[in-house]
Amino acid sequence: MKLSADLLAFSRRLGHDFATPEHLVRAVTHASISSATRPDNQRLEFLGDRVLGLVMAEEVLKADPDAAEGQLAPRFNALVRKETCAAVAREIELGTVLKLGRSEMISGGRRKEALLGDGMEAVIAAVYLDGGIDAAQKVILRHWKTRIASVEADARDPKTSLQEWAQARKLPPPKYVVVSREGPDHAPVFTIEARLQTGEAERAQATSKRAAEQAAASAMLARMEHQT
Repeated sequence: MKLSADLLAFSRRLGHDFATPEHLVRAVTHASISSATRPDNQRLEFLGDRVLGLVMAEEVLKADPDAAEGQLAPRFNALVRKETCAAVAREIELGTVLKLGRSEMISGGRRKEALLGDGMEAVIAAVYLDGGIDAAQKVILRHWKTRIASVEADARDPKTSLQEWAQARKLPPPKYVVVSREGPDHAPVFTIEARLQTGEAERAQATSKRAAEQAAASAMLARMEHQT
């Protein structure tokens, strides 16, 4: 089996030459178009998540030999979360080669955060099955290198910082409420309100709930800092 021109170009962007092209073909095949003769990538997602986790756990340990578990965990989580996988997928244009059913294509599946994140995990698994852990580690480090270097800032996201701010003042964790969801399914816009028990509230908009929550938390932090 030979890779199509678009998958061959993708494998070059990824940084791995597949000895068994079938691994990559399966990794980019979504459940919406799978069949008895065309297996989807769901099992690969499961495996790729674990391979990514192993590589990232080793990297955060090596990056800071003196860090306590409480410091390592948020860094690890920032590196392996679905949003990070989706961001890498966008950088290497994974969405352009995903094999999707008609309904997913119409609804903008090539741009969906969860679908891209799952696809990236499946691709990692494909590399692992094709070349072993060394090949998978090489690909992961190629695309996560700058993220590993800046993970401390990423780990302390606004939601975490706001929760720590509330805990320091013996307040319950902030609540995040979906005020509205607008736009088509393939390009939604969420308005989220962050609320403190004291009555303060801040709103923000973004194309995903998580991003809107982070923006609302950031606005709340700015407000609290201004008041002090």
